[in-house]
Amino acid sequence: MISIRHIVALALVGICGSVAALAQKNDFNPVETGVNSLGIAPDARGASMGDLGAATDPDANSQFWNPSKYAFAYSRGAVSLSYTPWLRKLVNDIFIAYAAGYWKLGAEDNQAVSASLRYFSLGEVTDQTGGGTGLQTINPYEMSLDIGYSRKLSDKFSMGIVFRYIYSDLSFSESYADDQSTGASAFAADISGYYTTFPIVGRNECQWSWGFDISNIGSKVNYNHGDNPAFLPTNLRLGTSFTFPLADYHNLSLNLDLNKLLVPAKPRRDDYAEDTEGEIAFVKAEEDWRNMSPITGIFKSFSDAPGGMKEELREISYSLGAEYNYNDQFFLRGGYYYQNPTKGNLQYFALGAGFAMNVLRLDASYMVATAQNSPLDQTLRFTLTFDMDGLKEIFGRK
Repeated sequence: MISIRHIVALALVGICGSVAALAQKNDFNPVETGVNSLGIAPDARGASMGDLGAATDPDANSQFWNPSKYAFAYSRGAVSLSYTPWLRKLVNDIFIAYAAGYWKLGAEDNQAVSASLRYFSLGEVTDQTGGGTGLQTINPYEMSLDIGYSRKLSDKFSMGIVFRYIYSDLSFSESYADDQSTGASAFAADISGYYTTFPIVGRNECQWSWGFDISNIGSKVNYNHGDNPAFLPTNLRLGTSFTFPLADYHNLSLNLDLNKLLVPAKPRRDDYAEDTEGEIAFVKAEEDWRNMSPITGIFKSFSDAPGGMKEELREISYSLGAEYNYNDQFFLRGGYYYQNPTKGNLQYFALGAGFAMNVLRLDASYMVATAQNSPLDQTLRFTLTFDMDGLKEIFGRK
């Protein structure tokens, strides 16, 4: 019987319905990590452009995409609240709640502090006890809390760093066996950079930006008192954005993000000979993978694929997105996300819109999965952002 932990893991990943068929093929080999919810886009703006944000204009939710952008934020500060019903085609009590914000420091407008809180609830799960004598109910969840600092190093370039505490509680108890599973904690850090310039194309001033973010560099999460260690979803995000005017007050930005998990792939038995020597080699490789340090795993992730460079390229997912902006008040967005079928098969289009006033902005996004029977289809996200400069204007403070 599949354990509750495996059921929870599938819910966390949200893998498409075609995975079952792909799993029968030898080329299906997704990268395995713990606390997969850390990789889920929390805000509606980034999600509506196909899950991207490494180089887009800074906003309150840049903590997830690229915190170094805060140093170039136009407002003195902002706070956002986001809510996402997750896998709502399957269940109605799984959700992601996210709060983020920043505040610019000093009179020179070149540095900022930021913070965010993420809470991922898997609702109420009922599992049969190991002896088959009854049922138990658990409420698994994952959360993270982080703080960050960003600073301009020149008029065009900034860098940022984030420190994060992570807690994953997928625990359940088996009292008949005197077994008490526990949650897992971890610490991680992000490092990021952002470059923006304003080239003249024809007679128009445009904006061209580049960004990178290496997120979740840290310790492993150790479930069951360290018996089941798992790598954090350390991720490299690279992105670029180009914004140009269509007419007065009308702007269009085109954006691209590339992502690669900096986690070594778990060895597979199918990649070794079907003899005694192959079995010994596989057991050793699996043990080395289990004992590998996270930092070693980051470098190993670029050269661990059995298929060589072709296999490594399969681990890169990409997002393409566009945003239409009218006078910083009305926004229309669209995008596409692609992940190789052998690495998870997450593929979907996204749409979204936003409306902004002096004090607040409301954004919404809608996901349309292209993979058949995907539980991620029709996912909605909502984000409400409060601008601190707008609040000061209302209360007459300068």
